[in-house]
Amino acid sequence: MPMFTRFVQAGRLALITYGPCAGKMCTIVDIVNQKQVLVDGPESVTGVPRHMMPVKRLSLTDFRVVVRRGCREKTLKKALTKDETMKKWSESSWAKKLQAKETRQKMTDFDRFKLMVAKKKRSQAVKKALKTKK
Repeated sequence: MPMFTRFVQAGRLALITYGPCAGKMCTIVDIVNQKQVLVDGPESVTGVPRHMMPVKRLSLTDFRVVVRRGCREKTLKKALTKDETMKKWSESSWAKKLQAKETRQKMTDFDRFKLMVAKKKRSQAVKKALKTKK
């Protein structure tokens, strides 16, 4: 059984964990050296421009697009839409957790209040249903 399954390779989808593009998805386009890679969003899809980035600031995902090293933005965009890679990513549990975290952070005071009330109602309904079964 192989020890690693997520390799730093051209076409690997990655999540940027630090910097101005933190929280956005990018695709590794080329490997510069042991510590640096060239990433591209493409900018029209994810909002990440093509630039060099340390591997340390990336979280590699299981998703990979078949592209050659140093491919153009147009080729990368075509490959992403052909395989529906971004759609698959958004349906993954990792992406759903990130989306839920972002939603919670953007909640207003009134939204938190409504959530508390809804949780209380749900709890009461569950207790009532369990009480009738006893």
